[in-house]
Amino acid sequence: MKGYEAENIRSIAIIGHGSAGKTSLAETIMFDAGVTNRMGTIDDGNTVMDFLPEEISRQISTSSATASLEWKENQINIVDTPGYQDFIADALYALVVCEGALLVVGAVSGVRAQTERLYKFAKENNAGMIAFVNKMDRERADFDRAIGEMESTLGANPVLTQLPIGKEASFEGVVDLLTMKACIYSKDGTGNFEEKDIPDQLKGQADEYREKLVEAAAESEDELVEKYLEEGDLTDEEILRGLRTGVVTGDILPVFCGSATLNIGVRKLLDGIQNMMPSPGDRGLITGVDAKGNETERKVSSDEPFSAFVYKTMADPFAGKLTLFKIISGSLKADTGFLNSTRDTKERFGNVFILNGKKQESVPVVSAGQLAAVAKLKETKTGDTLSDDSAPFVLPNIELPAPALSYAIVPKSKGDEEKVSAALTRLMEEDPSMKTSREEETRESIISGMGQLHLEVTIERLKEKFGVEVDMKVPKVPYKETIKRSTKLQSRYKKQSGGRGQYGDVWLEIEPLSRGSDFEFVNKIVGGVVPRQYIPAVEKGVREAMAEGVLAGYPVTDLKVTLYDGSYHAVDSSEMAFKIAASMGFKKGFLDARPILLEPIVNLNVSVPEDFMGAVIGDLNSRRGKVVGMDPGEGEQIVNAQVPMAEVLTYAPDLRSMTEGRGSFSLSFSHYEETPGHLAEKIVEAAKGDN
Repeated sequence: MKGYEAENIRSIAIIGHGSAGKTSLAETIMFDAGVTNRMGTIDDGNTVMDFLPEEISRQISTSSATASLEWKENQINIVDTPGYQDFIADALYALVVCEGALLVVGAVSGVRAQTERLYKFAKENNAGMIAFVNKMDRERADFDRAIGEMESTLGANPVLTQLPIGKEASFEGVVDLLTMKACIYSKDGTGNFEEKDIPDQLKGQADEYREKLVEAAAESEDELVEKYLEEGDLTDEEILRGLRTGVVTGDILPVFCGSATLNIGVRKLLDGIQNMMPSPGDRGLITGVDAKGNETERKVSSDEPFSAFVYKTMADPFAGKLTLFKIISGSLKADTGFLNSTRDTKERFGNVFILNGKKQESVPVVSAGQLAAVAKLKETKTGDTLSDDSAPFVLPNIELPAPALSYAIVPKSKGDEEKVSAALTRLMEEDPSMKTSREEETRESIISGMGQLHLEVTIERLKEKFGVEVDMKVPKVPYKETIKRSTKLQSRYKKQSGGRGQYGDVWLEIEPLSRGSDFEFVNKIVGGVVPRQYIPAVEKGVREAMAEGVLAGYPVTDLKVTLYDGSYHAVDSSEMAFKIAASMGFKKGFLDARPILLEPIVNLNVSVPEDFMGAVIGDLNSRRGKVVGMDPGEGEQIVNAQVPMAEVLTYAPDLRSMTEGRGSFSLSFSHYEETPGHLAEKIVEAAKGDN
């Protein structure tokens, strides 16, 4: 591929909800641009962009994929992104490095939750957008409904550039409102079409929407408004100029339509991408910080020092780890190196690649505005900034949504713990939305992700790429135990076995403390009735008993233990004897002090459209939740509640079902509260059954 200047590059993230046809559209775009000589299909599992085993088997995109193509006088980079919330991280990173977004809306399904979510992020990131209403050939396809939902649900300003000719099985082409011609497509999937006069039944509608198109173009620039008011029309070049200005500023959303699988409307869409979408330079100066942490700016130009942003990391079976990045400024040659300015480490590499799915094309140099990849970087991860070591430059990373679902994982083969840990570390380099942790209180390894599908795919990748298998199970709730009243007791440990015996005698007072106080040990021994060297052993015995739990095997907290009396034997006493005596005494006293079970309470913040408020609040009440406040959001309400952790371990799929996928949430630990008696009894019984 020849080199292109930044003004002739268009980098486009293809976004939209799952099953809108984004990958099929990407396949057709590559076919029409001559990158491939056949269009792969999802059903056959032979697409360029969905090449991972789990994507082929599930017939969905689980990871973004990049391709570069030439269309007329431009280079167009496309990043096909997943359409499910579980894999939203890849879509968000794609929108950071792409100046434009192609919003794909299914003509049957219309605007759905993920469409709304990604449209909002694209707007926040100042991505210029055009829309493509896909699957116009399908049964129940409804172009007008899709347009209406862009207005009502997204709050967009859709401007039609085309009208469909026919619908469902009779869909055969589009009326191009820019040329005012009917484009009738061949049925062989080649994308060829014949221009004809607009059918009589569409002429009036075409004239109406042509007028709206010209008005929208004119309103984008003062100069065009003046001419339009004076002359009542604009030239074709002025219309395109006005539309492009409106896209760059985000004021309008030009809408195309067609069928990706039948290759209807895709070449016209490519013309629209070339003529209306922003170039890298249209984002203006890029703001970051220099080596001293001072804010600085870079111009998107090959004349500036090199800098790039890493938007994806992936493990390649042939080249090892591949690092995909967008060059912000300067240029990069093969067989050189750069500074990872985020981590302040130097990296070296060999070839530079342009990608088409998993296919790699080596190139000698890449310049500002390009998307490229290099292999085998050691320290670099997604979200890092690369730069010339003589001019460090760091861009801010994006804030990903917090993981919504967690599971405990257990290796299927004993001894595989280290293999699993190493494999998960590698996968987290590819997928920054996945987190792992160790829950010390329950002694479980936890994997957290965006949803059930996300975690299932991660487990599949563990097996496919690293050959390790694990089982997933709902994580244990980290309950704790405490007491509600004070007690005093004596505990004597005496053992005689023929030789030297064991003797330890302690008098303990056990008292409850306020919630969150943890543990306090007090030594009130006077006169050496318990020798000083045995006092630490008494505390150790208590602490070990607390860690093991008494009631149901959960750690004990929020109490004070006072050692106030005791006795010893000059020959038989030992640290071990006093530790055992303390442990035995603590367990006995704990059971006499009205023991209770504490459960963790989490802060739950649920963002939900107002239509679903009643259902969400009712559901929270059924989960023993307490709504503590509500905050207005943009077109939604944020419900703030406190809920027992045990009630929200699988909240993500429930909320998705309850809100038609439009609700989201975050949670954080708040505090511990007493578990209701009837539930505590069940938990204690279950714990006894496990032992």
